[in-house]
Amino acid sequence: MNTRHIKTFIGAIMLTGLGTATYAGFKSHTPHAYFALGVLALAAATSRMKVKLPGINGNMSVNLPFLLTAVANLSAVEAVAITCISTMVQCWARKGAKFNPQQMAFNLSMMVFATSSASLIFHAVTKSPTLWHSSTLALVLGTVSLFLGQTAPVASIVAISESRSARQVWLNLAQLSFPYYVVSVGVTSIVQAMKSQLGWGLALAVFPVMYIIHRSYRMYFKAMAEAEHPSLQVRAAGAGT
Repeated sequence: MNTRHIKTFIGAIMLTGLGTATYAGFKSHTPHAYFALGVLALAAATSRMKVKLPGINGNMSVNLPFLLTAVANLSAVEAVAITCISTMVQCWARKGAKFNPQQMAFNLSMMVFATSSASLIFHAVTKSPTLWHSSTLALVLGTVSLFLGQTAPVASIVAISESRSARQVWLNLAQLSFPYYVVSVGVTSIVQAMKSQLGWGLALAVFPVMYIIHRSYRMYFKAMAEAEHPSLQVRAAGAGT
């Protein structure tokens, strides 16, 4: 493990996240405080619903639809704030585990960069007169931005710390997580459709859906790990990446 390279990479991600968040903040639009608090509560609650990704030293949280909802409906400042708080909740060490400040700094910076980029892209598509004006297209492109903004840095730091091929790590990570991003776009689209007819309260009542997805992923990855290593006990997911 090359500690110097890891610290350099984390520093670069921190600067990138700070720069992107600052620029997105200047492009921010009207805040929605009460709805933001509701999304924050659900994003933070579901951030602790994590599954351990097989073959990779990292976890996946099921709070993505709420982050996408924040990107699509709130100001960039609110979306980044929700992302930061839910990421801190997700990565906070469990009782008895050692807190890792480097891990926290990386995860926060990576998520800030991914969310800021997604917010910029989403609102650029919805407001641009030259592009096909479609909230669905904007949501898909925002999700792609989040997908790349999360998976590429994670694959890179895993490759650096474990002396592995970044391309191979990313392909493995993308294969495992891509279906969840597709499901999240669908869930977020349902929320977007429900908001105008049933109101935000009912639109945000997708928490049970995320719990079912969380349980399904845990069962699937557990079965996958047991199939590859029948004698290996699968550990519960820890905090952070």
